[in-house]
Amino acid sequence: MSTAADPTLFRGAEVLDPARTFLCVFDMLEHYRAGAEASGAIPHVRRLADGCRTRGVVVAWARADHRADGLDLATALTDLDGQHRAFGPDHPRPTRPPHGGGDPGYQPLAELGRRPEDLDVPKHRWSALHGTVLHPAMRSHGADTLVLVGGSTHVGVASTAYAARDLDLQVFVVPEGLTGREPQRSFFADEVFPRTARVRSAEEILAALDRHPSRTGAR
Repeated sequence: MSTAADPTLFRGAEVLDPARTFLCVFDMLEHYRAGAEASGAIPHVRRLADGCRTRGVVVAWARADHRADGLDLATALTDLDGQHRAFGPDHPRPTRPPHGGGDPGYQPLAELGRRPEDLDVPKHRWSALHGTVLHPAMRSHGADTLVLVGGSTHVGVASTAYAARDLDLQVFVVPEGLTGREPQRSFFADEVFPRTARVRSAEEILAALDRHPSRTGAR
């Protein structure tokens, strides 16, 4: 059992093993810059990513990546678009993505400081765990703990959190690192994620990593 899965440890005493933890930064991309800036999440995510990396945590960048011709576009129909506008005769459902794979707008925000040693996770559905390299990489690394930031909170982050739970991963969500619409963002952080995962600040995540024997020097 990893330290993150110890049921006797609670907030303020939790221990995360850097070697068994991945940080997933979800869709903090140039195309979504306005929302990321409006949320205030950028400096928090940068601090967490840098802190995790220096402690030996793998930093993964989940990012939308779709063929321009729509071949891999999701076919599940919805009532609303991403701006919560209703589809209808005057606002038809799209058959192609707004941007194709390879578009520079599908790259993480430059100021978040992605590094060459980080894990690139192009994805074709909401969940960063569906059909991507993320879960195989975690298995190969012996990792069982996933820390989530980014957005949109109620879409991709939530989808990934649910999928991670169903894979029996330990899931942590960092609320100040979330982006997306309100009130959905706050509702999920306050009411949904505490039931499906653990909600911790960036400082709490870094402190939990520092409690691991590999950081304290304990044997």
